[in-house]
Amino acid sequence: MKVVKERGRRYALLMAARDSDHVKKLYGGYLNVFVDAFGDDGDRWDLFRVVDGEFPEAGELDAYDGFVVSGSPYDAYGNDLWIVRLCLLLRRLSDMEKKVLGICFGHQVLCRALGGKVGKACNGWDIGVRQVTMVDDLPSRGFLEPLGEMPDKFMIMECHQDEVWEVPIGADVIAFSEKTGVEMFSIGDNILGIQGHPEYTHDILYNLIDRLVNNSNIDSDFASEARKTLEAAEPHRKLLEKMCKSFLKWR
Repeated sequence: MKVVKERGRRYALLMAARDSDHVKKLYGGYLNVFVDAFGDDGDRWDLFRVVDGEFPEAGELDAYDGFVVSGSPYDAYGNDLWIVRLCLLLRRLSDMEKKVLGICFGHQVLCRALGGKVGKACNGWDIGVRQVTMVDDLPSRGFLEPLGEMPDKFMIMECHQDEVWEVPIGADVIAFSEKTGVEMFSIGDNILGIQGHPEYTHDILYNLIDRLVNNSNIDSDFASEARKTLEAAEPHRKLLEKMCKSFLKWR
């Protein structure tokens, strides 16, 4: 476990992927990417590499103000031991009414853990910058209040081939897109799932696209179209970072 910062609120990053060479070289690891996006001065962030079986102890959970579950190349509906163990942890955190923010895989596995359904995306891979639309009847959420009037639409980086099929009982879908029916969901002010990547920078996604091509996960034509969206549209990164910070800090 790696710990950064030593004052203020305390958060745990449940890391469901391994650091790429690119991210290690440019950022020192994904922990720093998340802290740069969602952290404030004085916060303490602890890293648990759940993908490698590293989890917080049960007695530690109450010490945290919130938890963030990262993206992953693994399937959220898989039955790898660490994924099953992560689902059990997320249920416990929900029962404790802890703040849990799920990103991409984290969004999907959070849904699964709380009783929803996830699987392969009906429309296949979604990679690039995508326009997301907030629902018309947006439920009242305290963490949205500091943001003022939310725009009806915003842009976010995406990279996924799985999706949420059905949200858990008691959850509200709060955003969707042309390709994905559940881009964001929430349960009260404690649970928030985001299919896209508010933490990503352009270079991270460019590098990921290159790796997906090299590993034959996507073909070069699809990759070219994905890169074009990065060149044509700018994600609303500041808005999304502000939303995630507000969620993690709202009481």
